[in-house]
Amino acid sequence: MKKLGIIGYGWLGNHIAERLSNRYEIFATTTTESKIEELQSKGYNAALVKFSDEIDAEMKEWEAVSELDAIIITIPFSGIRGAQISMKDRQENLLEFLDDYKGQLFLMSSTGVYPETEKDFTEEDKSAKEVESESFILEKFPQTNILRLAGLMGDQRLLKNYNISNLDMLVNHIHYADICSVVEKMLDNQSESKVYNVVAPIHPNKEEVINAQKDLPYEGERAATGRTISPSKLIEELDFEFQYPDPRYFHMTNSGQ
Repeated sequence: MKKLGIIGYGWLGNHIAERLSNRYEIFATTTTESKIEELQSKGYNAALVKFSDEIDAEMKEWEAVSELDAIIITIPFSGIRGAQISMKDRQENLLEFLDDYKGQLFLMSSTGVYPETEKDFTEEDKSAKEVESESFILEKFPQTNILRLAGLMGDQRLLKNYNISNLDMLVNHIHYADICSVVEKMLDNQSESKVYNVVAPIHPNKEEVINAQKDLPYEGERAATGRTISPSKLIEELDFEFQYPDPRYFHMTNSGQ
């Protein structure tokens, strides 16, 4: 059985592990001791590692790193909504942890790397070399796949459960199940050095999404323009079909829409 490392076993890491644990032996890092037992109870190999914002002189390479066929990094290297806040020390700690890893590598980034401008953004609008939170890893590991994730949704993460403003703003969201499918397909394809926007292709506004999730009608009109992120490159290159293409139906177990 192949071996998969997940650096940062949080909400998304858990979903990825659940999807792939029947095909991969899972090695995961967590920052909390209480999670070690939880991970081990699922049959995963767990390591307690904290990537601080200061250089960690005690940081060593991951003991399992040479065994792993692929590694997925889910810890953040930018600020809220992708704001480019320098995290150079945290970056150095991660690079030290990865040692001279040669296998398949994924970095979970954010669609927040694109400006707050009304336009439909593609990957060509912002190369990874221009983004500090992405370029740092490519310098040492050029094989890294960069996945720019939209707002993470699914399960209890639904817009109706939050206090929301700017209801007429178009959304860029992604269901966790589709992120898992993208990762699985790229693992199977042995993809390297790819940059993809991972975002549902339909962009309703926030009010439409909330009303649909509350089973209420929507009487307004959808804005014709806004800041949207395009997944067209992902769809074309991976021949990818979204299970949840429309954020209005993320609350349904099988979207069927």
